Amino acid sequence: MDAKTIVEYHKKYNLQSWSKQASVNPLAIKDAEGIYLYDFDGNRYTDMSSQLVNLNVGHKNKEIIEAIKEQASKYCYMAPSYACEPRSTLAKMIVDLMPDNMAKVFFTNGGADANENAVKIARMYTGRQKVFSRYRSYHGSTYGAGNLTGEPRRYPLEPGAPGFIKFFDPYVYREKIKFESEKAAADYYVSKLREQVIYEGADSVAAIVVETITGSNGVIIPPEGYLKGVRAICDEFGIMMICDEVMAGWGRTGKMFAFENFGVKPDIVSFAKGVTCGYVQLGGVCVSKNIAAFFDDHLLSCGLTYSGHPLACAAGVACLNYYKNANILDNVNKSGKVLGECLEEIKKNHPCVGDVRYIGLFSAVELVKDKETREPLVPYGKDPDGIMGKLIGLLKQRGFMTYSHENMIIIAPPLIITEEQVKEELKKLDEVLFTADEIIGKR
Repeated sequence: MDAKTIVEYHKKYNLQSWSKQASVNPLAIKDAEGIYLYDFDGNRYTDMSSQLVNLNVGHKNKEIIEAIKEQASKYCYMAPSYACEPRSTLAKMIVDLMPDNMAKVFFTNGGADANENAVKIARMYTGRQKVFSRYRSYHGSTYGAGNLTGEPRRYPLEPGAPGFIKFFDPYVYREKIKFESEKAAADYYVSKLREQVIYEGADSVAAIVVETITGSNGVIIPPEGYLKGVRAICDEFGIMMICDEVMAGWGRTGKMFAFENFGVKPDIVSFAKGVTCGYVQLGGVCVSKNIAAFFDDHLLSCGLTYSGHPLACAAGVACLNYYKNANILDNVNKSGKVLGECLEEIKKNHPCVGDVRYIGLFSAVELVKDKETREPLVPYGKDPDGIMGKLIGLLKQRGFMTYSHENMIIIAPPLIITEEQVKEELKKLDEVLFTADEIIGKR
């Protein structure tokens, strides 16, 4: 099939996510390898968002592909009630990578249903109903995960399900208060959260759910001490701490899981994306020893036909082995250091760049109309003039493929990217941001 026909069929027969269908104009991809995509005309594009921040090991990883083939030659599917080698192996591997308080895994199909089931498990275990999550969060768009989500993608689900409570993020850059230190910022946000928990009735709160590091909503990295403070609130009131590691987990931050950067042990961890890097879809929920023991004699009222799909689990085993054998964490920290340096230089050189935030190979560039006022380049939840789309289009013209959200450009390349490749691609971003400078009248 040629590129024209592929695009024609896509537009005619597919409903594309998060899009007004009449304006859809996708790029037809013929091939992909490593960090690169190739169209039907032979043009090369660099995947600077790891697709949807999930393709951590890049395209066409031989080890994962061979593992899928090998499992397919034995059997492709086995119901969750049967013991099968890839499912058992992967569950053990995941638990072994988790903190010492964790015990068992419930597998799901992806991140949204991982978060749905994490909430269900917390409610069953505690006997409580209320669940806290942050405004600048994305946890999925299914009904439960969509209610857990705080940003505008929850609006179509409103009026929402009862029991979902929103609280403010530790978004220091946008805070009116000028804190003397990270500790002061952390103390402030933790104290406000504790106050809100008390007002909602602490004995009715089942869980506090956080993206360990906020993802699509701007790679918001919590100040030092914040997550320990959330952990303390949970311990004080018997609340489950759920860390959503769907995007930030699996090496993205330079640690296997983002919470390792902050010295906390969650009660429940939801994961997806980088566990198989999208080669076959898979997600899951890892629970503590206490929760696992509870379900020894209480019904686990969770179930999915494709829970722990053998092909997905085989891909997961190969993927986790690749992380280890290829020393991926070392590369993330080396290439991530270069990424941070490049972003700081870009921030210094462009009036449109209000802030850059980065950890490992997880970063965002926040665009503003004015560095002093910090007014966002586009209003929250809106982009009437299509400014961000224009900037993403200019990046695409230069072979730099990523996406934006709100006034943020997300940069989260595959974890195999080299230091030189980072430098090469960030030059393209630097060029495009001169256009943004012109838009705000500062160039």
